[in-house]
Amino acid sequence: MSAHESPIVRRPSRRIYVGNVPIGDGAPIAVQSMTNTETTDVAATVQQIKDIAAAGADIVRVSVPTMDAAEAFKLIKQQSPVPLVADIHFDYRIALKVAEYGVDCLRINPGNIGNEQRIRSVVDAARDKNIPIRIGVNGGSLEKDLQEKYGEPTGAALVESAMRHVDILDRLDFQNFKVSVKASDVFLAVDAYRLLAKQISQPLHLGITEAGGLRSGSVKSAIGLGMLLSEGIGDTIRISLAANPVEEVKVGFDILKALKIRSRGINFIACPSCSRQEFDVIATVNALEQRLEDVTTALDVSIIGCVVNGPGEALISHVGLAGAAKMSGFYLDGQRQKLRIDNGDIVNQLEAQIRAKIKRLEAEQIPVKTS
Repeated sequence: MSAHESPIVRRPSRRIYVGNVPIGDGAPIAVQSMTNTETTDVAATVQQIKDIAAAGADIVRVSVPTMDAAEAFKLIKQQSPVPLVADIHFDYRIALKVAEYGVDCLRINPGNIGNEQRIRSVVDAARDKNIPIRIGVNGGSLEKDLQEKYGEPTGAALVESAMRHVDILDRLDFQNFKVSVKASDVFLAVDAYRLLAKQISQPLHLGITEAGGLRSGSVKSAIGLGMLLSEGIGDTIRISLAANPVEEVKVGFDILKALKIRSRGINFIACPSCSRQEFDVIATVNALEQRLEDVTTALDVSIIGCVVNGPGEALISHVGLAGAAKMSGFYLDGQRQKLRIDNGDIVNQLEAQIRAKIKRLEAEQIPVKTS
């Protein structure tokens, strides 16, 4: 196995499509986020969707709590560059309306939208228009009888709640769905997903709900989703942060990148720096991350401040820098180059070399070998 390949074996699952994005059955793990604008503010919502999409998101979810929001959704959908999921609770009429307006997926729990006739009308509309449904169970909103039965949220309680909704869709012979069993507690969420993965064949949407702010939420999400993804569980992810939704997408791709599941943009391999460093590693990496945010090509770039670990990391990177006095060693595709990089102008020179490498790849139409 090469340094760029992931050892993870994915859990077998059914294939569904959210718009043109495949989910499950070995498809690339899709990264999602959700707008936090007022949906009735069409311009603001469309702009945020475009920002989220530009960061790499495959799918965006939009809350549609009212019929006014459903009418706004019609206009939003017409301008969206990516498939949209409508987040709906309780009112089946909103689901029918956004289905009419071309929604790509309905996030709605069948058991929460009323009597059998209402449920059937929504499922029939989804079937007729080939719209998948996401069953979304949350540890903070378990049914009252399950709270009483289990005493507190548990993995088994989350799965029992999810299976109630799954059973409804099974009874209506509707298999075009995915399921999430999110919790804000990492171990609770992981336990629930592990249990659910054994009970159904549909794709699983992963998330640690209400994970927190940018730093703490990213850590919790990386731990919880990392545990599951490393076991092959999960087909699409959303990082729930009290932060700009664009940051959710970045963190999502960073998690997938770390597990060698999916790569987008530059994977910086950088030392934490010490007294051996021949240049300011931290400032260099921070500057390059900002300058190269626009890059979508998957590329491993190692920036190491000395010759202890620098050459070794450079050997398994597409672009590598090994610190040395005044002029640092430069590597391309693991090969040491005659060119040396001036330590006084590292950021400019390395950015130029990285962009030149990407341009050559694009001209040759040869993809970088990453997982």
